[in-house]
Amino acid sequence: MIDAKLLLLLLLSLTFVGLLFFGLSGPSPDRASTRRLSAIRGRHAGGEGDQIEARMRRAIAARTPERGSLLVSLVPNPEILGKRLAMTGRKWTLTQYMSACAICAIVLMGVMLLRGFGVLPTLFVSLAAGFGLPHYVVSRMIARRVNKFTTNFPDALDLLVRGLRSGLPVSETMNVVSTEIPGPVGEEFKLVTERVKIGKSMDQSLLETAERLGTPEFKFFCITLAIQRETGGNLAETLSNLGSVLRQRAQMKLKIRAMSSESKASAYIIGVLPFLVFGLICWINFNYMKPFFTGDPAGLFGLGLMQIIGIGGLCWMSIGAFIMAKMINFEI
Repeated sequence: MIDAKLLLLLLLSLTFVGLLFFGLSGPSPDRASTRRLSAIRGRHAGGEGDQIEARMRRAIAARTPERGSLLVSLVPNPEILGKRLAMTGRKWTLTQYMSACAICAIVLMGVMLLRGFGVLPTLFVSLAAGFGLPHYVVSRMIARRVNKFTTNFPDALDLLVRGLRSGLPVSETMNVVSTEIPGPVGEEFKLVTERVKIGKSMDQSLLETAERLGTPEFKFFCITLAIQRETGGNLAETLSNLGSVLRQRAQMKLKIRAMSSESKASAYIIGVLPFLVFGLICWINFNYMKPFFTGDPAGLFGLGLMQIIGIGGLCWMSIGAFIMAKMINFEI
């Protein structure tokens, strides 16, 4: 049996060597200075063509996936992960995300080894927590940003309607929305206007934003503009009706959330309580719960009776949580 302190010292040494490697394998100073000089020339160039070229370089650099890092190379689909990080609205890189995962896993592994947990359970739990916690945090940030966008989007449509009725074109009203509406709505409309300035069409710019957000409200907006551009009609009146529909959808969602809040709270309490009690008992008196991890080697598939009962209870709880989630999930 490997000593826990020796294993922890070995892991800390490997972590130090890995961080040193990442620090020494960063971007070269010559390339960084060249990029800074190019950016300065692009900002202070007098010609309009130079400014458009500088915008194109920034847009291409923003869409290029990050490569070259050892942690990033371990990701099976870096494009999907990069898209998720972009949906948070933060300028996080894949290297920063994977570094956070590795730090969470190493810290939890060290704490569990110092508390006397076995090597194999510690490895599984630390890896699951190291990759699960950052994924959960990113998912919560995406949901929060999308909800904020959905809440403020009808106000942006009203501002678009007022701009169109006053005689402004669609591109100019979007520019006004990007400066007047705060939060993710203004940020997304600003990205749309920037794409249009570098030569992309309005439909293509809106389609990229719709794919990144993934909200039906913005897809309705894109479809409305596409249909109006092909068939004609009063765009201001159409967008006004769309804003009213989106507000009614938001009201219906809030009503459903209020009616299902009691069931959700009960499900959360019942689902979290067994795991919380199990973790507290393991932390306070690990010797009492040690047979659950060691088990009986002569049992079924090398598992003890307590482990089989625990796996069965976990399966039944998962089935119950799945059924309750389907019962309170409504599509509007």
